[in-house]
Amino acid sequence: MRQWLEEQITAKVKKPIPVLSFPCIQLMGITVQDLISNSDTQSKGMKMIADKCDCAASVSLMDLSLEAECFGSEIKVSDDEVPTVTGSIVTDLESAELLKVPEIGAGRTSVYLEAAEKAAALITDRPIFGGVIGPFSLAGRLVGVSEAMICCYEDPEMMHIVLEKATNFLIEYVKAYKKTGVNGIIMAEPVTGMLSPDLAREFSTPYVKKITDAVKDENFILIYHNCGNATIQMIDSILATGADAFHFGDAIDIAEMLKHIPQNTIVMGNISPAEQFRGGTPESIRTAALDLLSKCSKYPNFIISSGCDIPPLSSWDNINSFFSAVKEYYS
Repeated sequence: MRQWLEEQITAKVKKPIPVLSFPCIQLMGITVQDLISNSDTQSKGMKMIADKCDCAASVSLMDLSLEAECFGSEIKVSDDEVPTVTGSIVTDLESAELLKVPEIGAGRTSVYLEAAEKAAALITDRPIFGGVIGPFSLAGRLVGVSEAMICCYEDPEMMHIVLEKATNFLIEYVKAYKKTGVNGIIMAEPVTGMLSPDLAREFSTPYVKKITDAVKDENFILIYHNCGNATIQMIDSILATGADAFHFGDAIDIAEMLKHIPQNTIVMGNISPAEQFRGGTPESIRTAALDLLSKCSKYPNFIISSGCDIPPLSSWDNINSFFSAVKEYYS
């Protein structure tokens, strides 16, 4: 995978790596609930997208409710939206200390791990990346996002207890992904994007770094995703995570971000999932993709992507237009 990273940087024609998985429900004629509940369905959906789309890598479902559900959080599931966490299960120091770290395989983790193993057998022409939540974003779902922001100031001891347990779980979960045969993980830390740079340095970076150090090797990489609007200001702490590559959302000017990242480190992003893939038109997404490539392709380490997970009901006309625009630019 180190060689693969180098090949992406030196390639004159770069294939995109959008976070594209949930829109397979349209190709399969199923619901989101069907998709998240069955490993065969997930792996077949990934294979359909790999066959249809000329991506540099295949990405599994970015379901950021999964890990919190394992800890005991309730989730809301619908037919056409990505699942979300409702409520919180950690409210004070005592409940943080009593919080039990789940076994790997609990909840739907077994389904997602089985899907990754099946996808690795089906998709053999490109790397496959699993999807997991980051430690602070998981803690935010267990405590409540707004409450977590407050607790960073008012109850940091509680937050660190939850973060330690979240991190220990995620290390074992990512290790289980490694055993399935996938080539890496995209770790999503969106809630960290709401922190100040100083708080991110205390409450996110060391925990991501602990996971990174525990799991990455020559054959397995960790890609860090943060879609906050302050990521440029916190870039030093983001780089300190030790991730192999970075993925950013559409809240920032990614051309500006590229100035702050070494050119031997891949940076991906950041066509808006909501405004373009879900709410745009084939014409608007073509224009957005061509504009972004014209600004960023002078950086050899830039790979165009979606800014975050592409919503399930995003138009395939828009998705196809994105790929066509990338091909048009490089031709």
